[in-house]
Amino acid sequence: MEALLSQFTFLSDQALQDKNFDPSTIEDLMKLFEIESYKAWAAAELEQEKEVEEAEAGMEEAEEYLDSVMESAMDEFRRFEEELERMSKNEMEGLVQTAERARKMGNLMEKGASIASKKYIEAALNSATASMKSAWKGLSSGKVHPS
Repeated sequence: MEALLSQFTFLSDQALQDKNFDPSTIEDLMKLFEIESYKAWAAAELEQEKEVEEAEAGMEEAEEYLDSVMESAMDEFRRFEEELERMSKNEMEGLVQTAERARKMGNLMEKGASIASKKYIEAALNSATASMKSAWKGLSSGKVHPS
């Protein structure tokens, strides 16, 4: 392109100094400028396409990396979720077992209290019966207890 500009400067100087200068030589030079411009444009377009392809490849690489990182994060989350679920299940089972033992203990205590109550009532009835028998004996024998 610099060579064409030098040639254009030379022809411009020549056109100013020579009255017999043929303008078609400048037209030929302008065609060369046009051809050189198209070549530069085509080269720029190729460079742009190459940069686009490189950018797309970079984007694909970044997307693959992001997918990989996201998949790793999701795997870790799933493992965490499974571990948390397992721990929760174990804790719930422990609480259910404790509640079941407390229920059984309550039932045993209820049965124990019931038995103790029945024994107490039975002892009270036996005592009352013995007192009544003693009182009837005393009445039938004619003796009265001093108390």
